[in-house]
Parts: sequence; C-alpha cells; structure tokens
Amino acid sequence: QVNLVESGGGWVQPGGSLSLSCAASAYIFSVMSWYRQAPGARRTLVADIAAYGTTNYADNMKGRFTISRDNAKNSVTLQMNSLETSDTAVYYCHTWWRSNEIWGQGTLVTVSS
Repeated sequence: QVNLVESGGGWVQPGGSLSLSCAASAYIFSVMSWYRQAPGARRTLVADIAAYGTTNYADNMKGRFTISRDNAKNSVTLQMNSLETSDTAVYYCHTWWRSNEIWGQGTLVTVSS
C-alpha cells in the first residue's frame, strides 16, 4: 500500500502564496492530483499531472496555481499564488495505486485577513 503525506498548509493573507507538497512512499506511475474541500462543500479537483508531465487544471485555478512533479522524489507540488478567501479549504493529495484509490490526510489552507 502506498501512503501520501501532504505538507505546507497554513494561514495566508489574500493575495499571498503557499506551496503544498505531497510525498508518496513509493514510485507512482499514475496521475497525481490535488483536490480540495471547503467547509460544507464537496471535494473537487484542483489540478492533476501525469507521470510524463501533462497537466490539467480546474478552470478557476488556471494562471494562479501550478502543479509540478518530481518522479525521482515521488512527490508532487502545488504552488498557489494570488490566493483568495474562496481558496480556503482542506487540500488533499490523490493518486491510484494498483487499482486502489489513495488519499493523503489533507492539509488546511486558510486565506483571510
């Protein structure tokens, strides 16, 4: 079984930046993704990246968020810029491993003044 461990969440003022990291306990061949879940809302895709680097973003993340991947370190990073209060959520790392859906424990991002 593969484990995913997120780090990098915290508090930031509107307009600020945060970088989230997700470390996997083994090499991931599948797409690695970031999802987020705001209070009272469903979990939604933020961005994902294939093993060879192709990326995909939710419409309202394009231009503000950048997902990247380091296959040598089994990790994926989400750089978040120009953060808005509506970006406040728990952010989860996600992947597939041998047909099993794997989630990290989540990291809280709070954007407020």
